[in-house]
Amino acid sequence: MTTFVLIPGMCHGGWCFEQLTEQLRLHGHRVHPVTPTGLSERGHLLRGTDLETHIQDVTALLEVEDVRDAVLVGHSYGGMVITGAADRAPDRVGPLVYLDAVVPEHGDSMWSLVSDRERQWYLDVVETGDAVRPLPFFDPRATPHPLVSLLQPLRLDGPVRARRNVYVYAAGWEGPSPFTPFYERLREDPSWTVHALDGGHNLMRDAPQDLLKILLETAESP
Repeated sequence: MTTFVLIPGMCHGGWCFEQLTEQLRLHGHRVHPVTPTGLSERGHLLRGTDLETHIQDVTALLEVEDVRDAVLVGHSYGGMVITGAADRAPDRVGPLVYLDAVVPEHGDSMWSLVSDRERQWYLDVVETGDAVRPLPFFDPRATPHPLVSLLQPLRLDGPVRARRNVYVYAAGWEGPSPFTPFYERLREDPSWTVHALDGGHNLMRDAPQDLLKILLETAESP
C-alpha cells in the first residue's frame, strides 16, 4: 500500500481529486486529498495565508498521520507546495509527481515562473485585494486564492532529492501553456520520468485513466 497526498492548484480544494481518490483507494492505496488553508471549505481562514502555510498543511498531515515514503502529487500551483514539503520533511516523502505544474527552485515564486498571461489573471483580485478570483470556467466550488502565496518566494534549504521525479504535461491547452518550458527542459533530463497526455490543464478530468496508470506505476516503481 502506498500513501498518496494530493495537492490542488489555485482556487481548488481536495474535491478536484474526487475521481482519482476513489480509483486509487479501489486499488488498495491510502489517499489524502488536501484542501489548502484559505480555500474551499477552509476559505474562512484566508486572511494571513501564504505559501508557507500551504507547505505546513502538507508537512503537518505527514506527521500527524505518521506517513513515510509518501507520493506527493501537485497540480499546477501545487508544484510549489510539494517541492517545499519535500524540502521540509525529506524523511517522510518519496516520489514527487508534478501534474502540469511549476517546478520551482530556491527563490522562485509563481509570479516569477509563469507567463504574462497568467500574471494578468493574478491581478484580478477580490475587493479586499488579498485574493485572486477564480476564472469564469472553473468549477462552481472554486474560491478566491490568497494572492501572497503567488508572490512569496519559495525557501529551500538545499536541492530537493526525491526518490523519483515525475512530470505529467498537458498537451491539449487551448493556446500557449505556461508549463511548456518545464516539460521541454525535464524531458531531456534522465533523472525525470516525463509524460505528455492529450488533455487540458485539468488532467484529473480530461485524462483520468492515463493519469491513474501513471500514479499506479509510480507507486510500484522502486
